[in-house]
Amino acid sequence: MAVSSKESRVEALTALLFIMPNVLGFMVFLLFPIAASLLLAMFRWSPLHGARQFAETAEFLGLSNFWSVIGVHTHGGSWQVNDPYFWKYLGNTVFLMLGIPISIIGSLFIANLLNKKIKGAPFFITVFFLPSIVTGVATFVLWGVLLNPESGMMNALLSMVGLAQPVSALAAALSIENPLLWHTSELWAKPTLILIQLWASIGGYNMVLYLAALQSIPDSLYEAAEIDGAGAFHKFVHVTWPMVSPTTFFIFTMSLITGFQGGFTVAYVMTEGGPAGATTTISYYIYNLAFSRQFDMGYASAVAWVLFVITLVLSLVNWRYGRRRVHGEFGT
Repeated sequence: MAVSSKESRVEALTALLFIMPNVLGFMVFLLFPIAASLLLAMFRWSPLHGARQFAETAEFLGLSNFWSVIGVHTHGGSWQVNDPYFWKYLGNTVFLMLGIPISIIGSLFIANLLNKKIKGAPFFITVFFLPSIVTGVATFVLWGVLLNPESGMMNALLSMVGLAQPVSALAAALSIENPLLWHTSELWAKPTLILIQLWASIGGYNMVLYLAALQSIPDSLYEAAEIDGAGAFHKFVHVTWPMVSPTTFFIFTMSLITGFQGGFTVAYVMTEGGPAGATTTISYYIYNLAFSRQFDMGYASAVAWVLFVITLVLSLVNWRYGRRRVHGEFGT
């Protein structure tokens, strides 16, 4: 019995030594920064003062930073939000997330095509997947060059096929900005960024997940549907879509989370949040508050925590109601 107890302690110590690097990494690089950001959200403090002078330079504000983000006040007899920029940039973030359902549909469509026993399928899978492995900075620099209104290849190609002038004339007739200004136009900047994100995401990891889900569907289900006289459309609606619903639920949940956190790289590289703040997302707003313009780490931390709460609430709502439409073990 004593030998067994000693061996158990040795095994427990060995296991602890193996997991210790991961635990330390989690505490140092994740848990501690999260706790520090919550603490900083209650202060007004600039990183320019340095961490060592925190006690001398930080001003305790309690929950004032949070109220400044989401609160309202009266001005001239009307109610106004305390931070209109936060709500504007939150709207920009949500607008850019409108591409999520299009991306999901496109990924499923391509995966369904590639799931057919077509010749050269591995080649096409590689081609579709390539944009997702290119770094974001390189991708957005490339698109910035291609979409340059003056010297970009995109407008040059449209001119060659005779579309540039009709598009410009139609925009002038409708009294709107020319869409050929692309990301330099306040009206068309966000739709342009959505198109760029679709180019990078439709053939990426979501396509691979859908392809794996499609290949796991038993052929017997399709054979049974054919015996019942189901065509291609009905087989997709009654067999394919229900069977890939867990994958769809996972992809949508992860896209929802990353969507609220995204938008920094494209804004930093291509637009600097412009024109007129049209492409500034919450993540880029946090960066500007903390490191670029205002150097108010406390207020930036408060914005980050508000964003966290919004993301958490919407994720819980999605989990509560979205999983009801999921086929299989995730259903209720």
